[in-house]
Amino acid sequence: MDVDSQLLTFSHDINQEVISRAHDTQTEGFEEDHFTDIILEYLADAGEIDDWENCSHQARGIKVNGYNFFNNNENLDLFVTLYTGEKSPLKTPQSLVKSQSKKLYNFFKKGINHEYRDLEESTPAFDLADNIFKNRNIIKKIRLFVLTDSIVNIDEIKDQKENEYEFSFHIWDIQRLFRTRTSGNKPEPIKIDFLNEFGCLIPCLSMPNKNDTYSAFLAIISGKTLAELYGKYGPRLLERNIRAFLQMRGSVNREIRETIKNEPHMFLAYNNGISVTAEHVDIVSNPGEMPAIKAIDDFQIVNGAQTTASIFHSMIKDKLDVSNVNIPVKLTVIKNPGDIDRIVPKISLCANSQNKITAADFSSNDPFHIKIQKISRSIWAPAKRGSQQETHWYYERVRGQYLDDKGRQNTSKQRRIFETQYPTSQRFTKTDLAKYENTWDQKPFLVSLGAEKNFREFVQSLKDKGTFKPSDEYFKLLVAKAILFKKADKIILNQKYGGYKANIVTYTVALLSYLSQKRVYLEKIWKDQDISRNIENELILLSRIVQAHITNPPGGKNITEWCKKKECWESLLQKQIELSESIGREFVDAKIVTQREEQIIEYHEEKQEETEEIEEITTENVEVEEEFYDTDYERIIRNYKPRNWYMLIRDVKNDGNFTPQQVSLLQRMEKITARNIRPKSDEIQSVVEILKQLTKQSEKHFPDKNKPLK
Repeated sequence: MDVDSQLLTFSHDINQEVISRAHDTQTEGFEEDHFTDIILEYLADAGEIDDWENCSHQARGIKVNGYNFFNNNENLDLFVTLYTGEKSPLKTPQSLVKSQSKKLYNFFKKGINHEYRDLEESTPAFDLADNIFKNRNIIKKIRLFVLTDSIVNIDEIKDQKENEYEFSFHIWDIQRLFRTRTSGNKPEPIKIDFLNEFGCLIPCLSMPNKNDTYSAFLAIISGKTLAELYGKYGPRLLERNIRAFLQMRGSVNREIRETIKNEPHMFLAYNNGISVTAEHVDIVSNPGEMPAIKAIDDFQIVNGAQTTASIFHSMIKDKLDVSNVNIPVKLTVIKNPGDIDRIVPKISLCANSQNKITAADFSSNDPFHIKIQKISRSIWAPAKRGSQQETHWYYERVRGQYLDDKGRQNTSKQRRIFETQYPTSQRFTKTDLAKYENTWDQKPFLVSLGAEKNFREFVQSLKDKGTFKPSDEYFKLLVAKAILFKKADKIILNQKYGGYKANIVTYTVALLSYLSQKRVYLEKIWKDQDISRNIENELILLSRIVQAHITNPPGGKNITEWCKKKECWESLLQKQIELSESIGREFVDAKIVTQREEQIIEYHEEKQEETEEIEEITTENVEVEEEFYDTDYERIIRNYKPRNWYMLIRDVKNDGNFTPQQVSLLQRMEKITARNIRPKSDEIQSVVEILKQLTKQSEKHFPDKNKPLK
């Protein structure tokens, strides 16, 4: 198949996915929003963007479909969509594309100038404009994205600077998206001309021995150049780095800042520097001078994200002078592009990093996701009512897998069979999985952070629990949660609340999970591939309570930001909310909930290395007390393993007589002890009191004692 045919097929598949999603959510009139989500999912997986929030709004002279604040609100991405829905991609005039980016710009200016009072306050568009106004003195760089399913032949729109704001323009048409997808979702290479872009050359030494696999250079780069480099390209520089920037929470990052502030001339001596990979490098050699790097193709920092971002934030946020900071650089030029995926991970793992890399830093290739994918291809879901056709729920571990698998079907008949067995509506991704699980686990505030940020939180929760091997039963329950979530989405859409649907959905399902103590008959949902009328009615009632709660934040807070706060969830639980009597027939016994979790989870306790870098896990400092009680019970609690904490938290939740604050304390204790941080004495005593309240169950929470607490 030639490239043009492949592009046509790709465009058709994207269009069909839009239609499928629209049909699945009964939102035929909002296909543009679904197209936006699909494109942004691709861009997030490719590392072009960090995350996004939906925000569909159009009026005279303005339009916006999504946005994302990042880098402590110094950077803002704005997205606008031009969706045609044509089977064959049309060619879009340059003037139309430029007008779309102009509408984005106008929306930004509306926010900056506080000219958005005509917007409905209970809409995400108002929240966005309000956030822009409140952060007007923090925002530095704005990226304006135009997303379209058409073909755009347009010259590059040059970056612009207006007062203190820097604007860059990014056009993603169907051709560019296709190129990214067919290249394995890798971002477009970053080509850096140090001389022309930053006015400098990078002195270097080359490795003495040549080989056919790679060449290597040792160099020194100034802190100012590195910070400006990160400021221009942002997270794109770190695409192959397996770990996101840890902000200034870890001790290592704080030490970097302190060195820059107090001893900048010692930075080279104290810091191990950064490791960089590239496909090609231009070296200039002048007589009598050291060789120097003029330009690099496909520049990627594979180790040293903490160093890079910390220097940037020290310069921008803390206004520190980084011109006297020198950073050592190890540059590896990989000669064969096919070797990149094999060599780069080994460089990341073997490099002498300052922050410990853990299993939670990986995503698609984690055994958990590989196992879920394997199960999804083997387990048949029961036929829906009125049908004899069994189907699969397709887990898309890597973006584009579904279309690739469908594309490998050689005939139209084979493709129809594939679509019948693997319906598009039953495809779900890593971020979808995290959304379903964190919602059911009663963490809607995390889900409200956005798809990518919520996924990272979910991965961390897996790490905190220990090694987790999903089973067939786990997968069935996962699908049941997916069905419940998707049905709730449809139901809440039909209520026409006017905005914040995504937040209302996750809070509503999480509230059902909380009030029922997770006793919803998930096994029946899996069997029926649907939810009952009783559950539908309950979701409607709960959604009304949720909608009233989240749209009336205390002190007139921004609604979108309010939904991201744990306080929003906890204050909802303080309300006197009771489930309908009829819903009780849709519940299972609490013992079934316990059996579910014991049957589907395998934990392998792993001893933490003593050298593990301990990061702060809350915004407040964790104080370590020198003195502590040494009773038997306190000793046992202090030595709890992840499995022990998991069982205790589960029993406390199932008991129903404990406050959210008590549950939160146990979750905090689980994280603290997993990181070898000694809890406070009063926290230990609070856990003892919780165990006393459990009475009959307290005995099993002391593996080396054979008696309950008195």
